[in-house]
Amino acid sequence: MRKDRLYLYTFLSLTIIFILMGSIAIHYFVKVSANQILDTQLEFGKREAKELGTFISYQLENGIDKEQLIDNIQNSLESSDLETGFVSIFDWSGNQVCHPDIKQVGQKVSPNQSFVSSVTDDLSSDDFYSLLQTRKEVGGVRNFEGSEKESEVIYLFPIKNSDWILAAHANTDKISQRINKLRNNFYTILLIMGFVVVLSFVIVVRLIGSSYEKRLELKNRKLEDEVINLSKLNRAVGDYQQKVSDKQVEGPTRESSSKKRILTYVRNELLPVPTEEIAHIYTENSITYVVSIEGRRSVSNLSLDELFSNLDSSYFFRANRQAIIAISAIDKIVKYGNNQLKILVNPNSEIDIIISKNKAAEFKQWLNL
Repeated sequence: MRKDRLYLYTFLSLTIIFILMGSIAIHYFVKVSANQILDTQLEFGKREAKELGTFISYQLENGIDKEQLIDNIQNSLESSDLETGFVSIFDWSGNQVCHPDIKQVGQKVSPNQSFVSSVTDDLSSDDFYSLLQTRKEVGGVRNFEGSEKESEVIYLFPIKNSDWILAAHANTDKISQRINKLRNNFYTILLIMGFVVVLSFVIVVRLIGSSYEKRLELKNRKLEDEVINLSKLNRAVGDYQQKVSDKQVEGPTRESSSKKRILTYVRNELLPVPTEEIAHIYTENSITYVVSIEGRRSVSNLSLDELFSNLDSSYFFRANRQAIIAISAIDKIVKYGNNQLKILVNPNSEIDIIISKNKAAEFKQWLNL
């Protein structure tokens, strides 16, 4: 159950993080892409207005009749494509001179007409995008009376040799649709990528977790085996100690080479210590210490090798280069490091008594395992 919760929390965390990052990224990419679209529309509208305005100025300068010129321009505007934008002409008094919608010709420019540019300023794509967002928040953009297309005047160009002003319009309804479609495409890509990425992460986490769990289970099994072995080892120590105690009650028999006592020193006093009262022997700073089962510590002039050669090997074991332990003094055996054993003795030793991995088998054999 815990593992399932962990995977669920991982999935939810990755999903939330991806949504937050994706939302920020989409907002940025939509704005950048929308600015590119608006830049293109603005450049197209400005170029069209300037070219047409320059052409009209040239025609007027060459004496072309205004009425005929207006008729030609009106016919051209009526047949133009109004999908993304269009141009119109009005005079300084606000009367429509030419417009793709013939009904607007001769009418005053509507007071609801939206001008986002003037003759003296220049509209940028950032300003246009902010305008579209503002219009969207307040419920849409305004349009010409009678016109089916929502539009904004994005550029004004005064025509020389006349009192006319040429206005470039942008079909904001169509532009907004393109931006919304772009935004929807980004969200669709985000959902697909999010599903794939989050699912992939969860699967990878699941695989890594499963691998780690298997390794953990293997370690647990090894630990269980080691605990069982240590339990057997400690039980064997108890059995061996009981056997030694029974032998001592019956009258212990020692090997002919073993001594019954070891001569030690306490300051300037000679102290013979019976071997059956020795708990452990160790060396520290080149000094050999003999510790009795009562905890008394004395010093011997002999080395560990010399002392061990004089002791009964069935009762004493050479744990390492620094210590000799008696079977009766072993309190507990615990695992230490990499397949090593640590011997806890009673009374406590001043040094750690460690049996190496290579000598562990010999120690177990000594305990008759």
